Amino acid sequence: MTDERPHPVCPAASLPPGERRIIEIEGRSIGVFNVDGEFYAVANVCPHQRAPLCTGDLTGTTRASGVDNIEWHRDGEVLACPWHGWEFDVTTGETVFNPHRWSATTYQTDVLANPEAVERGEEDPAIQMHRVDVDDGIVVVYV
Repeated sequence: MTDERPHPVCPAASLPPGERRIIEIEGRSIGVFNVDGEFYAVANVCPHQRAPLCTGDLTGTTRASGVDNIEWHRDGEVLACPWHGWEFDVTTGETVFNPHRWSATTYQTDVLANPEAVERGEEDPAIQMHRVDVDDGIVVVYV
């Protein structure tokens, strides 16, 4: 277990798939992304020349699936640096072109019980933090 603490970002329902939110936690700019209902957090700084990485386009990439066939894949999982176009996998922070050398810093995320729902009696108050349905939870980033 790490000493990292959860920092509330927003209700999970307010960050739909394909969207992002850039937040400040303990002096760090962090982009939080919803990729098909899973949440990922990436430092908002490109390791190449410190550009605001999380403001870049969220897209996909191509791959060869045969000698004469190139296909589009991983749509919505590839973040392109707005300055020089370096591409990073939002789910891991690794670069698409050289994952063994370059990567962006990532942070653990989770969806925890919404404290307001607990107060309304919609959650069991004896269970302080647990995985919940996205509609009822708060996205948190551990820093």
